[in-house]
Amino acid sequence: MPSTLPVFSVDELPAGTHTRLDGPEGKHAATVRRMRSGARLTLSDGRGGLAECRVVEAGRDVLELEVLDRQRVPEPELRVRLVQALVKGDRGELAVELATEAGVDSITPWRAERCVAKWDDGPRGAKALERWRNSARQAAKQARRAWTPVVEDPAGTSAVAESLSDCAAALVLHGSGELALPEVPLPRQGRLTVVVGPEGGVTDGELDALTAAGARPVRLGPEVLRASTAGAVALGALGAMTERWR
Repeated sequence: MPSTLPVFSVDELPAGTHTRLDGPEGKHAATVRRMRSGARLTLSDGRGGLAECRVVEAGRDVLELEVLDRQRVPEPELRVRLVQALVKGDRGELAVELATEAGVDSITPWRAERCVAKWDDGPRGAKALERWRNSARQAAKQARRAWTPVVEDPAGTSAVAESLSDCAAALVLHGSGELALPEVPLPRQGRLTVVVGPEGGVTDGELDALTAAGARPVRLGPEVLRASTAGAVALGALGAMTERWR
């Protein structure tokens, strides 16, 4: 059963029976959530570690906590990586948020040819990447996930194709796919990569490069979905089709 307690992120779980929650998370818990003595919460390190705690004392921007229980949540045997084409504006952050809530394990921002959004290698690109990573962190807390998805550095098509060599399977969501997603045989363990193209679509050259690396084009359904929502819809389907949601 998933926890119903509010979740707060920490770099490391406490080793002893008492700990302090301060910094931005402590301020949010004490000031925004108004947690007081006796309230319970969960600390998460984002790497599968959880600690259930009780508030002993609440300060202005800090909570003193008693550690009640610890839990280690293993990674799923089948891990899903989303290769998400860059999306203009805050719809890219929406794609990350929805995919995180749907259970994605890692996300690779893809510099596809038809992306309207362009991330340079300077400060602007770094800020955009940090927004995606922050969206993953916040969505993981909201969904009370033990594992926070890793948002990797952005990659071009050749790097994405090369990375498919260690995948148990790879799927490209594409209208030309001969099979619909429910018809595709899926692995039970390892890493499954799902590639979502930009609003302008995956080019023929990109599709050739990805299929040559072992990816299979598949249809998600009869409708055309936006680049910012297709990944989450695919993850929902995969959760029901595999052991991930059981």
